[in-house]
Amino acid sequence: MLVGLDIGGTKIEVKVLSDTGIELFVRRVATPNNYDDFINVVAQLIADTEKEVGAFASIGAGLPGAVSPVTGFIQNANSVFLNGNDVVRDLQKITNKSVSIANDANCFALSEAVDGAAKGSSVVFGAILGTGCGGGLVVNKNVLTGKNAIAGEWGHNPLPYYDPAIDGDIGTCYCGRKNCIEQFISGTGFAAQHNQKNQTKLNSKEIVDLAMNGQIEAKASYDLLVDQMARSFALLTNILDPDAIVLGGGMSNVDSLYSDVKRAMSNYIFAEKPSIHLVKAKFGDSSGVRGAAWLSRR
Repeated sequence: MLVGLDIGGTKIEVKVLSDTGIELFVRRVATPNNYDDFINVVAQLIADTEKEVGAFASIGAGLPGAVSPVTGFIQNANSVFLNGNDVVRDLQKITNKSVSIANDANCFALSEAVDGAAKGSSVVFGAILGTGCGGGLVVNKNVLTGKNAIAGEWGHNPLPYYDPAIDGDIGTCYCGRKNCIEQFISGTGFAAQHNQKNQTKLNSKEIVDLAMNGQIEAKASYDLLVDQMARSFALLTNILDPDAIVLGGGMSNVDSLYSDVKRAMSNYIFAEKPSIHLVKAKFGDSSGVRGAAWLSRR
């Protein structure tokens, strides 16, 4: 039995899977806005889960942040009250369980590598393209975290082959750098580029819908997105050469991207007739908590 927690800004979800990945139990509660309440709410959620499914010894948890390898404290979490706290130690103490924590993008990639769209693949990169642009790397069904706990953070590298005449200038990323991949191929970045160029206020879905209906400006923005995604994923391929790249988040629902981006990637990959496996996540929004459950195998 595998138990996973998905710790988000508005909700905390617990999901229990069988050893073969069958969903046995799920429950959600609202995320508190302070640390003490958070620890107590999770402890109660775990106690309630144990009453429903029976005893278990370990928990996996995913959150949009990471455990600092230097301090052991949470860093870069969007639920800012978690930052600077030893969540692993405190949860282990109050639940009397073994606790493993990973970034939510890593959990997403793990889920899809174990029994999702990339099942059977040795090296899997998971990319979440939504409000932001997160990434996770899994090798032989194990999350690769890295010495600095930033493995997979490819969204905050510069867009490959950046050309201001083609890609434009949409200012500085929230991380303080310019021309981050996230500023271009996330849903937010894609919309920002189009709106800046065309003086509109459309969201990414509206722009894609217009492009599919032949609207000239939207089609130009879509074609640019395809090329920017191709450059970004080709960079990954030239370094990691993954067996599969799995997409999640809002932009993953644009079905035409898979064939269009694969075709364009061939222009940037350092191989003749490259084999590219670019696929949509099997479990969608559930991949994060499923990956957290698989994380509990540790």
